[in-house]
Amino acid sequence: MSQQLRIGGASGFWGDASLATPQLLAAGGLDFIVYDYLAEITMAILARARSRDATAGYATDFITSAMAPNLTEIARQGLRIISNAGGVNPEACAAALRAEIKTQGQALRVAVITGDDLMAQRDKVAARAPGDMFSGAPMPPLGQIASINAYLGGFPIAQALDRGADIVITGRCVDSAVTLGAAIHHFGWGPQDLDALAGGSLAGHILECGPQATGGNFTDWRAVAQDLENIGYPIAEIGPDGSFDVTKPAGTGGLVSRATVGEQLLYEIGDPQAYLLPDVACDFSQVRLTQIAPDRLRVAGARGTGVPASYKTCLTYADGFRTGHVFSFYGLEAEEKARHFADTVLRRCRAALRRMQAPDFTDVSVELLGAESQFGAMRQAGPQREVVAKIAVRHPDARAVALFLKEATGLGLATPPGLSGFAGARPKPTPVLALFSYLTPKDQVAVRVSDDFGAIDYVAQPGPAVVAPARPSPPVTPQADRLCEVPLIDLAWARSGDKGDIANIGVLARDPGLMPWIWAALTPAHLRRVFGHFLQESDAAEQAAIERFYLPECFAMNIVLHGALGGGGTSSLRNDPQAKGYAQLLLAAPVLVDADLLERLRGQG
Repeated sequence: MSQQLRIGGASGFWGDASLATPQLLAAGGLDFIVYDYLAEITMAILARARSRDATAGYATDFITSAMAPNLTEIARQGLRIISNAGGVNPEACAAALRAEIKTQGQALRVAVITGDDLMAQRDKVAARAPGDMFSGAPMPPLGQIASINAYLGGFPIAQALDRGADIVITGRCVDSAVTLGAAIHHFGWGPQDLDALAGGSLAGHILECGPQATGGNFTDWRAVAQDLENIGYPIAEIGPDGSFDVTKPAGTGGLVSRATVGEQLLYEIGDPQAYLLPDVACDFSQVRLTQIAPDRLRVAGARGTGVPASYKTCLTYADGFRTGHVFSFYGLEAEEKARHFADTVLRRCRAALRRMQAPDFTDVSVELLGAESQFGAMRQAGPQREVVAKIAVRHPDARAVALFLKEATGLGLATPPGLSGFAGARPKPTPVLALFSYLTPKDQVAVRVSDDFGAIDYVAQPGPAVVAPARPSPPVTPQADRLCEVPLIDLAWARSGDKGDIANIGVLARDPGLMPWIWAALTPAHLRRVFGHFLQESDAAEQAAIERFYLPECFAMNIVLHGALGGGGTSSLRNDPQAKGYAQLLLAAPVLVDADLLERLRGQG
């Protein structure tokens, strides 16, 4: 057995570029290519698709774009494929792939992992009545539930590979499991190998968003801007202890560095010492990032602290309807005109609702894009001559949402001057599938591996109980004779993302010496000035709304904002329901730093 496992990450979401698979195949020397297609929003979309068509509910791009054009080369190279493209209908995805394999005359064996779909247990779940694991909200009514999926891990995937599968298709699993499953199979790791499992999971976390590890969404985007159209997809070279190198195919665009990989390390991890996965609880606080060659970074130091006894489970449920539209204004007083138009639209709609004896909208969002509405208290006011008014509403009744669209467009001839917009069809009311998350004990989830040899049950093996690790001491408050104020981007790289209604911003110091200043600057009070307009917090929850975590070995911190996304991507009316731009707001905000230190570092650069 090779002491190194080479895995290419070809997809970070449903819709990722089709060039990834041929690029990684051309690079050669890979053992696996893995594909991550699923997110909470994707699961909601797939659940709606399956409700209309029993043969739908999976990521069709996996068949048409990733597999069909490349099956001959995949078979020739003898590498293996793992994908969660099965979504809410993995059997249908596997059937479509097997049909394509047969059409092309290949002999590739396909295995399917099932058991994550818990809709058949909804009565039992309702009887148990779990609260939401993040907000504590009660479980939604049984009749509104659209899907229930447990997040499976890597061991069932490894079992399918052990049985000889060339391609493994799963339903909902944690994003990193497609990589971890390959590593478990290759190295023979078991539940006791906690640090190795944590390292393999971290490798999967780096690969799971494709080119976000190689220069995509990078703070210093100009450093990679010249060749983004040819950006390289990431490759992880994993060792038997779980440490790994990150690289990319030779001759491709992008960059593999402490900054690009570090941003992805921090992306959407929440508490870095309690990153809970089905197979292992991970502590990433001691991870080290070492540049060992151009476009090659060594990642080591992940620790496992035990094996969780439950699967995170996500339930989607019908929660009314939403819609929105954008209306652009340009010319003098554009901001004032856009605001007046939005207020007029909502007044007219509410008057019509009262005449219908219907309740008010359950949520309304007005954001004036171009007038720095995203910046809140950090907004730099000034006369705006070009503004887009984004107006969105939610209501239990689709007719009320349709009323908004009718009244808004009907004001087109009765608005302040300067209204314009791209001509097209009027948006329609969209059903909202909201997210509810809870824990399901592993013994209540029946996982099966099905392949050409039949089907077998996977039984989760217990491991050591999870133990909370000691918290690292935060940086000592720094002192300096001379201070200067600069935007945070001068001191750090950052990336932000979401988990349901929770936003996170990972911040990585450009130099270790700057980390104490970053920690001292990004206090809860400062973060509330930057993000307070996004937070939905009661007085009692104010202190819990913002959390900060320190990662001393990679000179970084992670910030977690609870209730910051208007309900999360599946139901939010926000322009940025997944916090993709929150890091940019933080990087633009001014902070204090030692002026002499900053000048020395700039001189060295």
